[in-house]
Amino acid sequence: MAGRIKITAGEVAAYAELNDSNTAAAIAAALPLEGRANTWGDEIYFSIPVDCEPENGREVVDLGDLGYWPPGTAFCIFFGRTPASRGDEIRPASPVNVFGKVEGDPTVFKSVPDGAVVTLEEAE
Repeated sequence: MAGRIKITAGEVAAYAELNDSNTAAAIAAALPLEGRANTWGDEIYFSIPVDCEPENGREVVDLGDLGYWPPGTAFCIFFGRTPASRGDEIRPASPVNVFGKVEGDPTVFKSVPDGAVVTLEEAE
């Protein structure tokens, strides 16, 4: 079930393409979702009411990847290095299920402050 979502975080809005994973399907079924941004380096994450098992967990992700972090039932946007990164890699705290990718320039999320409201909804 591939699809698109709109992510609004503070003053930033972007679209993302979902992949065909079980994680993407579960998150799409739960839309719309809202939370408050937690920032960890160049990552935004927040807990969502979706419980997914680890699915092809990745220890290193690509710029713009959307991840689901099973230990915290969290939605994650990766737009640069995190405190766990080594060199130029983008490394989550622990493996995540990559379920989508931001369209365009994901570094726009660098301007989103900790605590900003983040809304996830189906793209029209």
